[in-house]
Amino acid sequence: MFELGKRQTLLVVKEVDFGIYLAEEANASAEDRVLLPKKQVPAGCKVGDELEVFLYKDSKDRIIATTNTPKIMVGEVGKLKVSQMTQIGAFLDWGLEKDILLPYKEQTGKIKEGDELLVTIYVDKSSRLAATMNVYHCLSTDSDYQKDDMVSGVVYQIHEHAGAYVAVDERYSALIPKREMFGNIKVGDVINARVAGIKPDGKLDLSVREKAYLQMEKDAQKLVDIMNTLGGALPFTDKAAPELIRQETDMSKNEFKRAVGKLLKNGKIVIEADCIRLAE
Repeated sequence: MFELGKRQTLLVVKEVDFGIYLAEEANASAEDRVLLPKKQVPAGCKVGDELEVFLYKDSKDRIIATTNTPKIMVGEVGKLKVSQMTQIGAFLDWGLEKDILLPYKEQTGKIKEGDELLVTIYVDKSSRLAATMNVYHCLSTDSDYQKDDMVSGVVYQIHEHAGAYVAVDERYSALIPKREMFGNIKVGDVINARVAGIKPDGKLDLSVREKAYLQMEKDAQKLVDIMNTLGGALPFTDKAAPELIRQETDMSKNEFKRAVGKLLKNGKIVIEADCIRLAE
């Protein structure tokens, strides 16, 4: 049985002017043979030899073999570059003569020509190979990372309620929960993060912020810098709505209050009824 999108060892059963035919058995019928074009045939290859080939479909939707290996195969995850944007989707360079299609419905964020995308390859309902940015089901959960380890990964999807899905090392399943979503994180970003926790199933929870006691130092300095740009005062206090605090400082309300408390304890600020200002 031919397996699209994978490498397979087949038997040379017939030679023709334009290449050789391969099959699983020497007496296979014409319908159970696949062509390896002449330019792909290794020197000295003859009937009865075995060849390892990759199977895909040509521009006429026929199964065809190649001795070349694409950058990623079915079920594998990797980065591919957008070579062309069209009305039906994006075409990605995967190392073969024919680029592979990434349909619009399989895109998880805005993309453009030249972007490098984290994708996997699958066989669609029409028995054609295609790419998808939905790589969740292909990622592993058996990493050796421990809590508080620093990791690097690619953001491949952002969910309004859950947070940002990340492929750590382009291999392991991870999530930046919504409560940890600080800054302008978007699909395609390569982020450095801390392992904040490990779920029972092995999936990683990440944070782009330091441990609380370390982050508090940075947040306190950040507030001082913000106040300096605003003429020496913030036009709200720690009683402001969490949404306003996050919008203006990119901190949660708890983080903001911790930073304010540190500055107040060190005598660097004064809290008034409607503002926080730098101490003179």
